[in-house]
Amino acid sequence: MEILVYGAGRMGQIRAEDLITHPAVKRVVIANRNAERAAELASRLDIESAPFDRVDPLAFDSVMITTATANHADLLRKSMAPGRRIFCEKPIALELTDAKNIVEQAQSVDCEIQIGFQRRFDKAMREVKHRIVSGELGTLYVMHLVSHDHQPSPREFLEGSGSIYRDLHVHDFDIATWFADSEAESVFATHKVREHKQYAEFNDGDVSLIHLVTKSGVQVAISGTRHDPRGHDVRLEVFGSRDTVAAGLSSRTPLLPIDEQALIAGQPWGGFIERFRDAFREETAAYVRWLSVGGDNPCPPSSAIHASEVALACETSAREHRVVTIEEVRAHR
Repeated sequence: MEILVYGAGRMGQIRAEDLITHPAVKRVVIANRNAERAAELASRLDIESAPFDRVDPLAFDSVMITTATANHADLLRKSMAPGRRIFCEKPIALELTDAKNIVEQAQSVDCEIQIGFQRRFDKAMREVKHRIVSGELGTLYVMHLVSHDHQPSPREFLEGSGSIYRDLHVHDFDIATWFADSEAESVFATHKVREHKQYAEFNDGDVSLIHLVTKSGVQVAISGTRHDPRGHDVRLEVFGSRDTVAAGLSSRTPLLPIDEQALIAGQPWGGFIERFRDAFREETAAYVRWLSVGGDNPCPPSSAIHASEVALACETSAREHRVVTIEEVRAHR
């Protein structure tokens, strides 16, 4: 199997590293707008690089798109063909209308797209999903989700990130609705700039709080920060009528316990790549398996579309200080 990886940044490197160790993958090629960066990564991994604007994605068995979001739409269109299967990091596009158009184009030519939502492949979070599906948790009551970055984003990143809801919390929206097996029905969201003033330039926040309710009635509390002085903190708790479970709560969780019988603190997670490195590996393996043996798409584009709808609802809610339904967003798109 031969796979083209668009992008030589952090995610491109991760995907290439995992592809070259997979026994079903015989050739990996890197293409990046900065040819020197592609060549440097290719040399380090002992693989090939190719010209970004001249390489033919249809000459490969599949394509992984890991570039900046602004490039996703064009690269997806270039890579589409009947029967093709493609991987694209989230989001499909910053604007919901553009993302929907791309998905419709893919469907029209019988092309499938797997979206990069790595939390679905985190071992503990998958176990939570298993216990929900098996009925061990009973009726779902409430979920608490925490997504706290270790270091604030640089200004150049903020210009194209969309917002804290589109960039950070889409992962929370996806995992919460995946657990509940139900779309979101409504949200109430707030965000503020508490410390890092660069977020104010983009009407964004370095802290956020969201109350989401699914159509099935599960209530979800989501906390977000762009800075955590102790480390990268992504964890969740799910409360049900039969049991309560947590994922991401360990000795590496960047908290200072002050209870008498506290967890023994270890080395905190330094960032999202370190926190989810095993999940990224499992996600890439699932993609290769999907290419090789078929089966259901492990993370279809409908999940990215819905997460984007929820993000837009949050932006409206924060701006207008009210509860916003997802149907309201759909009615205006």
